[in-house]
Amino acid sequence: LRWPRDKARARARELLDKVGMSAKADAWPANLSGGQQQRVAIARALAPSPQVLLCDEPTSALDPELASEVVEVLAQLAREGTTMLMATHDLRLASTIAAQVVFLDRGEVVEAGDARDVFYSPRGDRTKQFVSSLLG
Repeated sequence: LRWPRDKARARARELLDKVGMSAKADAWPANLSGGQQQRVAIARALAPSPQVLLCDEPTSALDPELASEVVEVLAQLAREGTTMLMATHDLRLASTIAAQVVFLDRGEVVEAGDARDVFYSPRGDRTKQFVSSLLG
């Protein structure tokens, strides 16, 4: 972004605080948990103030406890009005923050619509099967 050093540091500290990582501002990645690394990655992605935050499986490599830290950060961003485009198998994450959902099976759109409708009243058999297997 070619920001002056002071501006870049101030923005970094602001975003690390936003994702709950200000206490680890001077830590190296090897000294962070997977959830902490993911939250730092989210802060880095937010640095240039993008119109849309793109996320590819943000919780897939994390154990459930660490994943909930990331889910909370993404939920907070959603509450603040951040637009996100996300690929995920984590229906807990998607049902927590999504307004709209597109369900794909083998690269084909099977169902799309309001998140509540897709998760709690799916129309297609494949969607019903998938949602029931993951949401219980």
